[in-house]
Amino acid sequence: MNWINLTEDQQLEAIREESNNRPVVIFKHSTRCSISTMAKSRLERSNQPEHIDFYYLDLIKYRPLSNKIAEDFQVHHESPQVLLIKNGECIYEESHNGITMDEIAQMAAN
Repeated sequence: MNWINLTEDQQLEAIREESNNRPVVIFKHSTRCSISTMAKSRLERSNQPEHIDFYYLDLIKYRPLSNKIAEDFQVHHESPQVLLIKNGECIYEESHNGITMDEIAQMAAN
């Protein structure tokens, strides 16, 4: 898995821009949550689609950034959570045991 660490607010605008050319996933991970660890592990064991960039956010360390993501993309904060960004907007979000690479890839293809 080729995670891109998400650590700064400025990256959100770059993600919006990038999503005009290719889908982008933001994975919000709680390092204190066993369900979040399982979801992350499940993603890492899957084949990463080459046409999707995956950003990793440690939401314990960067909680204000996590809140900004929820606000900017108009989603309810959850942990763990994936957001699929296309054309500058969140077109899909999922949390907990619903997070699967197959679902992400399918939604990105639509």
